[in-house]
Amino acid sequence: MKMDQDTKPMIVTCGLPYANGMAHLGHMRTYVPADIYVRSQRKQGREVVFICGSDTHGTPVVVNAEKEGITPKELVTIYHKHFSEIFARMGVHFDAYGTTDDEENHNRTTDIVQKLIDGGYVYTKNIDIAYCPSCDRFLPDRYVEGTCPHCGVIARGDECDQGCKKPLFPGELIDPRCAVCKNPAEYRSQEHHFFKLSEFDGFLKEYLDTLRGTDNAVNYAKGWVTQGLEDWCITRNMDWGVKFPGTDGLVVYVWVDAPIGYIAFTEEWAKANNDSWEKFWKAESKGTIDSQNSEIVHFIGGDIVYHHCIFWPAMLKGSGYSLPTDVVASGMVKIEDKKFSKSRGYVVWVGEDYLDQGFHPDLLRYYLSSYTSHTKELNFGWDMLQEKINSELVAVLGNLFYRSLLFASKNFGEIPNGTVEPEILKRIKQTTADAIDALKEYEFKKYSDTVMELASYANSYFQSHEPWALIKTDKEKCGEVVYNCLQLVKALTVLFEPVTPGKMQEAWAQLGLSGNVADVLYDEALVPLVPGAKLGTPEILFTKLEDDKISEMDEIAKKRVHLAMKEAGLVPDEEKLIEENKKNKKGGKAPKCACAAGEKMDAENKTENVESETELLPEITIDDFFKAQIKVGKIISAEIIEKSTKLYKIMVDVGEPEPRQIVSGIRAYYEAEELVDKTVCVIVNLKPAKLCGVQSQGMILAADDGSGKVSLLMPDQELEPGSDVC
Repeated sequence: MKMDQDTKPMIVTCGLPYANGMAHLGHMRTYVPADIYVRSQRKQGREVVFICGSDTHGTPVVVNAEKEGITPKELVTIYHKHFSEIFARMGVHFDAYGTTDDEENHNRTTDIVQKLIDGGYVYTKNIDIAYCPSCDRFLPDRYVEGTCPHCGVIARGDECDQGCKKPLFPGELIDPRCAVCKNPAEYRSQEHHFFKLSEFDGFLKEYLDTLRGTDNAVNYAKGWVTQGLEDWCITRNMDWGVKFPGTDGLVVYVWVDAPIGYIAFTEEWAKANNDSWEKFWKAESKGTIDSQNSEIVHFIGGDIVYHHCIFWPAMLKGSGYSLPTDVVASGMVKIEDKKFSKSRGYVVWVGEDYLDQGFHPDLLRYYLSSYTSHTKELNFGWDMLQEKINSELVAVLGNLFYRSLLFASKNFGEIPNGTVEPEILKRIKQTTADAIDALKEYEFKKYSDTVMELASYANSYFQSHEPWALIKTDKEKCGEVVYNCLQLVKALTVLFEPVTPGKMQEAWAQLGLSGNVADVLYDEALVPLVPGAKLGTPEILFTKLEDDKISEMDEIAKKRVHLAMKEAGLVPDEEKLIEENKKNKKGGKAPKCACAAGEKMDAENKTENVESETELLPEITIDDFFKAQIKVGKIISAEIIEKSTKLYKIMVDVGEPEPRQIVSGIRAYYEAEELVDKTVCVIVNLKPAKLCGVQSQGMILAADDGSGKVSLLMPDQELEPGSDVC
């Protein structure tokens, strides 16, 4: 029997964090909205099970364990505990939080893979696998690095993570090298197992037309299906992982057993609660997700859409399991307008930088949900956090709660007599409906903004009725006003609980209400308060984030970036710079130019500084100037040249059939990620030269003011690559 959508049992999952590093702000961009969504669904009376767990397999875990000198099992135990604790501190409460190394996941993965084999969806063939002679082992996924065959950027074995973002398959990388010892690798033929993803082309086209969630997930997946699907190699040469059925020395690819963890963790929940996991994952269906008797909602980061919208549903379809009904992908995260990068220091660790510094989890939850639309890029800065918290949570919501409760406590000592005004009931009802509708579209900002508008209305109501004056002339009428203010506080407590659960529980107690506000339905917002009921002690819920604390956090962030950049060789040694500046001043020399040829090679391929006299060079004619052909170019990619501390290898589109490869000495002034998509001026007829063994076919122009400030020369409006500079 077909069930109404709002009565179907619902499972909500979050993408599994790798158990090989600490929790950071990028993680919370997915998990906090998912927790808000689950809390909201429960307030609507829905049966929801919230599932997640640690991704414990795959090469990143093995590589990090080797670096730490411990076993993969020991490593994942450490970080599984870390994530469990961070989630609890952030108010993200899963009904089950397992690991992909749990027995249930090994068993469920084996079952699903065997079903795919029995269904004829798996075949074997010999393929080229990177092998490191120095380490004497095959190199799966992130053990191997090389050049992407699609865009020419340095990539890892499973994905072109810095370039075109395409998934990569064994044997595809050009010029492979071992990621551990950095020595060249060679390709050797070996038998592996493939999943016939291409056979699901027709199914996926129909499925994606019905899949709900966010457009950035669904549309991205449709684009991939349109391009045509390739079969996936689903085995790897490793000891750590789920053994592939019937083979020795091979485990299943991590993107096989990781999503199966969603099912395994549901099984663990079902055992603990004497319930059924099949009602979610084996729900009856007439072939479409709308007729399926369960809802499966996946919250993920935007970088794993392919796996969840294409690979995963194909696996489920081939093995006879229920299909995801919604895939919700979050936008990327920036730190202080810089691309999120742990290696560059542009990262905020949830424990070390936030919770351990004394910040309440609800402040970050509110920022993450209300800063921007869930699918858009979220920018985090300490000053931005301060401004949003102080101007909204403190000045609007917190102000309303404290002034209303304090006035009621001082002047009445209890909830005064009164009835809820029709206009206020109408506003509460409409706000609740609008907020629920917002989350149907996964618009968390709209949810927060909608509820905050009710708080603004409540403040205006309090202010316009002037209870401080009314109490002197008509206490009964004043009681009516205060009663309505407290009803608005109650409604806001219920509505804001999914976003700021800890603080709203405090507000619930201050209202004198018992139990857990997380357990009450949205309908409770309209239930009138009981006159004469005792109030709790009014206390300030939200306090201002002070300038001193924000300055302290800014300084911590700056030091982390500086240290990371210095360790990566991207920041020049301060003592050398001081000494060089002294020499330049004494010798009347200007600092060297920061153009593409910032390091120049002599005939023996050694570097030497390029310096110019402070006095003007000899005059030239206009003909001399036009000997340099300068064009507008757009930077496609930039990567570090490891033999140098100053150089980048940059690919630039100058309007030619193929991009130009240019070596540039601006590494001390720009991060590689910052350069991508910048429009620059390029000398294109410069004689090619080799710098640190890398061919350079031009020069990117930049200006140097002599005090260490360097800037690329860029047009002040958009121009097509190849436009002439004249």
